[in-house]
Amino acid sequence: MNPSSFILVLFSITLAVALARRFLRSKKPKDQQLPPGPLGWPIIGNMVQMIMNRPAHLWIHRVMEELQTEIACFRFASFHVITITSSKIAREMLREKDEVLADRSESYASHLISHGYKNISFSSYGENWKLMKKVTTTKLMSQTTLSKTLGYRNLEADNIVTYVYNLCKLGSGRNLINVRDTILTYCHATMMRMMFGQRHFDEAAEDGGLGPKEKEHMDAIYLALDCFFSFNLTNYIPFLRGWNVDKEEAEVREAVHIINKCNDPIIEERIHLWRKKGGKDMEEDWLDILITLKDDQGMPLFTFDEIRAQCKEINIATIDNTMNNVEWTLAEMLNHPEIFEKATNELDMIVGKDRLVQESDIPKLNYIKACSRESFRLHPANVFMPHHVAREDTTLAGYFVPKGGQILVSRLGLGRNPKIWDEPNTFKPERHLDGHVENSLGVNLMEQDMRFVTFGTGRRSCPGTKVGASMTIMLLARLLQGFEWSLPHGKSHVELISAESNLFMAKSLLACAKPRLAPSLYPKIQT
Repeated sequence: MNPSSFILVLFSITLAVALARRFLRSKKPKDQQLPPGPLGWPIIGNMVQMIMNRPAHLWIHRVMEELQTEIACFRFASFHVITITSSKIAREMLREKDEVLADRSESYASHLISHGYKNISFSSYGENWKLMKKVTTTKLMSQTTLSKTLGYRNLEADNIVTYVYNLCKLGSGRNLINVRDTILTYCHATMMRMMFGQRHFDEAAEDGGLGPKEKEHMDAIYLALDCFFSFNLTNYIPFLRGWNVDKEEAEVREAVHIINKCNDPIIEERIHLWRKKGGKDMEEDWLDILITLKDDQGMPLFTFDEIRAQCKEINIATIDNTMNNVEWTLAEMLNHPEIFEKATNELDMIVGKDRLVQESDIPKLNYIKACSRESFRLHPANVFMPHHVAREDTTLAGYFVPKGGQILVSRLGLGRNPKIWDEPNTFKPERHLDGHVENSLGVNLMEQDMRFVTFGTGRRSCPGTKVGASMTIMLLARLLQGFEWSLPHGKSHVELISAESNLFMAKSLLACAKPRLAPSLYPKIQT
């Protein structure tokens, strides 16, 4: 037997033995019934179907439709993966069973992104997670801090309208705009300001957009996200991690390396400033807060790795939802001119055309918020919420959920469930106005009844929902107020096609923009 054949046989025997041992340990009690699911192979379960049917999320939803179920169980090796498309079951999961289902699954991507599970999103449920969640909620996302960083958000809201205005001038008053690039310019710059207190890593871009290093940073963030949400072989066969069997491990390593290359010098320099040179007169951004927090003994609360893990989480959390939501909303509006007109009329009536819309106007912009809610329902950024993992044996909808079982709530399945929504595939913002405008806050982006998902809910929800909602509506309102948008010459509609690896638009939205305000309202870009 040649060496390569011997290694292959040895590998196969090792794999079979390892999977068999895990399978025997994970068998359910005889009197408990798992949710319905497709037939699988002994030991490996549905791994072959998952690998052969890419992207896996389409296959999963197809199986659920064929089984006519809103909760299903797929077995990938020894792991039970339970998927949900029912708002009722999602509410049971995130309210009644929230604590018992509060753990996270482990993967090569999440371990690398979080520097060994040192951030909020990927760490196991326990005391360290509770500490990080408390700090994020009461310090980084407190009303005091959000008020302090309002100036940064206003600055970038001003910058983005001027950036588009300058692009329009290049085209004699109307120019073809890459809407996604514009949105990402705002999202990245706002995140950088609030986290690091600066817009660029080094030199500013001449046109007010993103520089090469910012673009590299952002591309790496999205690649890391894609790797985290993908159904990889090594997610379910842990001992294969690090061998790059599915070719994505090399990608996530490179992505994390790029993010670290951009972030780490700023973090290191700031730690040195605060802990060696006496710091500054006051904390000015999120990084300052993370560095200056102390424990009961007066020592730094977070290590360098914990700080960089938190910064990386903020990188990821503040960009994808806002970018995806605003791009899809504008695309849908271009296909529905009557919706576009209602939204701009609301802005003209509430804000007028002699000043730029501000965050303080958001509570009154109910129709624009309804448009954003409808995009969150119809076009979520990712198919599933991050995994929830059972900390002990439990039940959902009367079915058995074993300890270690992974529960995936389908954003897509909830938002397009015909049992929940009338005409589920139609963009109808008006459906969100009924029952919302009577309260003092008007339409809210959050969906308490889990009929769709915006920024998550439950104890593992994103602590930055308030700032995320503000950024999303502010950007959408500024783009609608500042410009008349139209389809490119020769186009009659926008093709509403999702990408395969995520649910972003498959192609960046291109649209023509024309300024609709006085030139004096487009301030000079501040870097």
